Amino acid sequence: MSKELDPSAEQTAPKIEFPCLYPIKIIGVASIEFHEEVIMVVERHAGKIPSDLIELRPSKKNTYISVRVTIAATGVDQLQNLFDELKALESVKMVL
Repeated sequence: MSKELDPSAEQTAPKIEFPCLYPIKIIGVASIEFHEEVIMVVERHAGKIPSDLIELRPSKKNTYISVRVTIAATGVDQLQNLFDELKALESVKMVL
């Protein structure tokens, strides 16, 4: 049986070639403060983010908001540090 068809074969994450554009979605409680706080954290790790690379989407009931930011990722350490800091924010519910 080939490795591709063997369900017991260990899967590895696809390799990311850096630098690259990397989208990150952050979901949290809808508020102006949430949006500003998330962007501040992202910019601390990735530099100034142009407004055309930031997308906001409220939930149906406007309880939550997702902030999708596309950054110029430079490496695994940068992404790990960014994800760790975002997940540490009390208002953040999920980082994808």
